[in-house]
Amino acid sequence: LGIGHWLGMKQGIMKNPKNLMLDEPFNGRDKDGGKEMRDYLLSYKEQGKTILICSHSAEDISVLCDTVHEMDKGVISEIKG
Repeated sequence: LGIGHWLGMKQGIMKNPKNLMLDEPFNGRDKDGGKEMRDYLLSYKEQGKTILICSHSAEDISVLCDTVHEMDKGVISEIKG
């Protein structure tokens, strides 16, 4: 993960928005960095805030998401909700 991407994400999180949209937030992170991100997002969720995550990580999605949609060949379907 490039330093600019990491800094941009940290900068957005620091503003403490009600809604957070992340694209592959776990991509390129080591084990500790991934756990740190998951823990942060779980605390963010516990505050009643909305997080929209685009990710290929089924494990992270299952832990973090209340509602899950999947896109396959241009078709979006709900798989958890």
